[in-house]
Amino acid sequence: MINLDLYKIFYTVARSGSLTKAADELFISQPAVSQSIRLLETQLGMTLFNRGHKGMELSAQGGELIIDDVEKALRLLCGVEDKVSALRHSAQGTLRIGASETIFKYCLADPIVEYHKLYPDVKFELVSDLSPKIIEYLKADRCDIGFLNLPLDADEGVVVGETVMLLNDVFIAGEPYKDLKGKKLSIWDLQKYPLLLMEEHTVSRTSFNHYTDNLGLKLHPIIEVDSWGFMKKLVSDGMGIGCIPREYAQSRIAQGLLFELDVEPLLPTRSVGIALPKNASMSYALRAFVNLFKHKRSYPK
Repeated sequence: MINLDLYKIFYTVARSGSLTKAADELFISQPAVSQSIRLLETQLGMTLFNRGHKGMELSAQGGELIIDDVEKALRLLCGVEDKVSALRHSAQGTLRIGASETIFKYCLADPIVEYHKLYPDVKFELVSDLSPKIIEYLKADRCDIGFLNLPLDADEGVVVGETVMLLNDVFIAGEPYKDLKGKKLSIWDLQKYPLLLMEEHTVSRTSFNHYTDNLGLKLHPIIEVDSWGFMKKLVSDGMGIGCIPREYAQSRIAQGLLFELDVEPLLPTRSVGIALPKNASMSYALRAFVNLFKHKRSYPK
């Protein structure tokens, strides 16, 4: 295995022409420098220096043959170290963010714009998928950071931290059900109405199923959808009553296209949280992005 330190010592001695000067520059003892040179000569099977009264001179059949290549290699390595240092102390490179399409739209759009204004040199790679898939991408090094719908089963490969947004699931309806507006309802009353829910195996549907199971109730939807936008469209058109986070329906509620039903008991609050690969090092760019969310929960308008 190549010992780069030996080549750095060799190059420093060659440049300074002195074991003493090299030792001072490298902050090591002169005997340590001499020992390193002897070790490198042994490994290469050649004499690297002629030791004379003028100091350390490169040997014609040893040191002079390799000095140019060693210098080029060390400069390349210094360039690599400079790039790594820049990534650690300035926002550069590409930030790979994983989240669902809805989280990108309602939770991350504004922070991404804000971050770009602060760090315009950073490029974004947006990976859109469901939260369980984002966990797999984090573990496979396909994402640097993920934003997940919670709660999810614990996974040893990722660390879930800061909560960036709370989600309050509510029941919504459109104009055909206006007689229900302002009326006190129980969850059992909803058995009489057509219900729209997200597909099975989504976090929201799992949470809803836990909610009804704990009440000893079975509600069967007439339609299962794969996006909140589609659900809002169908509910607005009178297809039935939907269950959606209030935060994702606020715009249509404000416009009067939908209204929230007063249903008891309330559904449990969920959240969106930040997830990072376990034991992964964080670049400056990633730390800066995470810091946008520190002590600050984001709520869509």
